Amino acid sequence: MPTDPALPDGRPATEVLAELRALREADAPTRGGRTFAYVYDAGLEGLDELAAEAYTAFATVNGLDPTVFPSVARLENDVVGAVAALLGAPGAQGTFTSGGTESILLAVKTARDHARTVRGITEPQLVLPSTAHAAFHKAAAYLGVETVVVPVDPVTFRADAAATAAALTDRTALVVASTPSYAHGVIDPVAGIAAAAAARGVLCHVDACIGGWILPYLRRAGREVEPFDLSVPGVTSLSVDLHKYAYADKGASVVLYRDAELRRHQYFAHAGWPGYPVVNPTVQGTKSGGLLAQAWAVLQYVGEAGYTALAGRVAEASDRLLAGLRSLDGVRVLGDPAAGLVAFTVSREGDGDPDLSLLLHLADEMRELGWYLQPQLSFDGLPPNLHLTLTPATVGQVDALLGDLGTALAKARGLEPVAVDPALAAFAAELDPDSLGPEEIAGVLAFAGLGEGAGLPGRMAPVLVLLDALPGALKERLLAEFIGSVFRVP
Repeated sequence: MPTDPALPDGRPATEVLAELRALREADAPTRGGRTFAYVYDAGLEGLDELAAEAYTAFATVNGLDPTVFPSVARLENDVVGAVAALLGAPGAQGTFTSGGTESILLAVKTARDHARTVRGITEPQLVLPSTAHAAFHKAAAYLGVETVVVPVDPVTFRADAAATAAALTDRTALVVASTPSYAHGVIDPVAGIAAAAAARGVLCHVDACIGGWILPYLRRAGREVEPFDLSVPGVTSLSVDLHKYAYADKGASVVLYRDAELRRHQYFAHAGWPGYPVVNPTVQGTKSGGLLAQAWAVLQYVGEAGYTALAGRVAEASDRLLAGLRSLDGVRVLGDPAAGLVAFTVSREGDGDPDLSLLLHLADEMRELGWYLQPQLSFDGLPPNLHLTLTPATVGQVDALLGDLGTALAKARGLEPVAVDPALAAFAAELDPDSLGPEEIAGVLAFAGLGEGAGLPGRMAPVLVLLDALPGALKERLLAEFIGSVFRVP
C-alpha cells in the first residue's frame, strides 16, 4: 500500500544548512555571556573552531572497539590521565563518558555491583544530601537502588556530615557529596562525609561535575579551596564534566576511581550470544570518537596557564556579581558560592521572606531584556531562587547584568502578583498522579498554559507558580507529560 515519503528526494546542502541556521535563531545565545545556564563560554578566540575541526577529524571513528581504532585508547588515556593528575591519587583510573549523568550512573552502577559482589548486599541503598543532583535519583531508578535523602543545613545549604553518617546502614552501597551542589553552588564537607563512609566500609562518590576542573585552578589562581578529590581519605570515586569549566563541547565527562579494581565493576561484558564478544566500559556501545577528540584538543590548546587564567576571570566575575547583588534591596545570596555558581532570592522589602511571584516576574523581565537566569522552585523548606552560572565570557557583562537587574526588579515589583487559588492547590494535593487519564492530564496542562499546540508561554511566571504549589509526584507527572507534548510527531 503506498505511503507518503519519509524524506524529500534530496535538497541542496546550502538549503539544508540555511534551515538549520534559521532554527538556531529562536534559541538562547550560547556565546557572549548573556545565557547564565546550560552553556560554558571560555570567551577564547578560535576555541570553537578548534573543537569543531577535531570533532570532524574523528567523527566517523567508532569508539566501541579500541583494538580496531587504537587512537581512541590513546586519546582517552591522555584525557583521563590529565583528570587523574589534577584530581587523583596514585593508581587512579577512569573512563571518558558522554556527560555528568552517564558518569554518575556508572558510579552508582559500580557501587551497586561492588556492594553485591564484595559485601553481599542484595538491596543496596544510596545515601545523598537533598541538594545532590537529580542524576543520582535517575541512576537509582534505572538500577534498582533505594535512595536515602538527608536534609541539608537550611542556612549554609551544605550537606550535614553528622546527619549523613547517622543515615548509613549495613545496606548502604554509596554515599554522595557535591563540590559544588548545582542548586546553590556551595561545597559539601567532603572530608567529614568520606571519613564516615570509610568507617563503615562504604564507597564515597564526590560529584565534582561542575567544580572538578575549575576548583584546582581557582586554587592555583590564589583562592582558598578545601580538599575535595581522591586525595581525601575515604573518597573512592569522582565525576568531572569537561564540557563545563574545561570548555569542551557537550558531551564530555570523566568518572574517576581510586583504582582499577573498583573500576572493573563499572564494565559490562557479555559472551552469551553468537555475535562479537561485547565489553562496554560505558552505557553506550557504539559512539563517535569525535567528542573524545574535541575534548582532548581543547585541553591541549588551553593548557595549565590558560585554565589558571580562565579560573581567575570567573573568580573576578563572581566577586563583582556577588557585591552587586548584595547591594540590591531585597536580594539575598544563598550560602557561600565557591565555584562559579550563584543563587539568589528576592523579597518585597528588605530582609523579608522570599517572594516567589516577584522572583519569577524578575526572571521574565530579565528574559525580555535578553538575559536568561534559571528559576529554581522551593523544595523541602529551601527557598525558590534564581540561578546563575558564571563563565569567563560573563566578566565583561557583569555591570550590564546588574544594571538591567535593578531595572527589571523595579518593574517586577510593580506587576500584579501571580498566585495559585488555594482551593485549586488543595484539590491538586488530593490527586493521585498515577490514576490520572490522558484527558485529565491534558486539562491540567491546558489550565497551566501548556496545552498541546499552545507552544511555550511568553512568560513563565504563571506556569512556575502553579508548579511550585503542586505536590512533587504530580509535578513530575505533569513535567513528563509536557515534554512528551513537545517531542511529538505531528
